[in-house]
Parts: sequence; structure tokens; C-alpha cells
Amino acid sequence: MANSTVWWLIAGAAIVLELLSGTVYLLLLSAGFASAAVAAHLGLGLPTQIIVAAIVGVGAVLSWHLIRRGRPAPLDSASNPDVNMDIGEKVHVDAWNPDGTATVRYRGTQWTVVPRAGHTPEPGEHRVTEVIGSRLVVDKI
Repeated sequence: MANSTVWWLIAGAAIVLELLSGTVYLLLLSAGFASAAVAAHLGLGLPTQIIVAAIVGVGAVLSWHLIRRGRPAPLDSASNPDVNMDIGEKVHVDAWNPDGTATVRYRGTQWTVVPRAGHTPEPGEHRVTEVIGSRLVVDKI
């Protein structure tokens, strides 16, 4: 069996494993394997093919890692306004219960409201900062 065929089979196996695992790293490594197959088609020796696979595969993984590291971490869905339409909305709290909760009417129903950790409960206007289950976590405006 030709070296190029072996490299193409390894690249295909890496793609199949990537589809099963859901990571992008095996796909990047398969680019290195495909590059080695191209090197084999060009008639380069086995040591050169291995070096090409290593340089392209590891280079692609390192590039992807650097790109991902430069991006901000995604917000938790409970406090992400792109996921939850309640984040940033205002509610009015008339009075707080002794246990640190309150009940407000919001979007046509009763909601339990809790202050964000470290904040003291005060009556008045509040902004929703997070939704945990059926509880609105709020900050005083």
C-alpha cells in the first residue's frame, strides 16, 4: 500500500473520530495528515512526510489555541442577555421578606426576586441581572 494511501486513511479516521467526539482539534490534526499525503504524492520520503504532518497539524492546533485564548469567555446562559430576554429588565420591589426574597409581578405572573450576593435588599426599582430557575436575581438601580 502506498504511503499516500495510508496518510489519507489516517486523515479520514481522524475526521470520523472528530465527528464522534465533537472537538475541532482532530480535524486540525487531520489537515496535517492530509498534508503528509500530498507530500507522499509529490514523492518526498517518509521522514519528510512525518515532519510535514507534524508541522502542519501541530501548527494548526497551536494557531487555533491562540485564536481561542484571545476571545473573551462566553457568559453563563443564566446571565447572558443574548440567551435570556429578562436580563436588563426593570422590576419594582415594594417590600422584602425576612428570608431575603420578594415577590413581584413581572410579565403577567408572580416571580420570586432575590438580591445579588453581597447586596442588601432595599425596596424600589431593580434591574434583573440573572435568572436562576424561576427566581430573578436583581441589583438596585
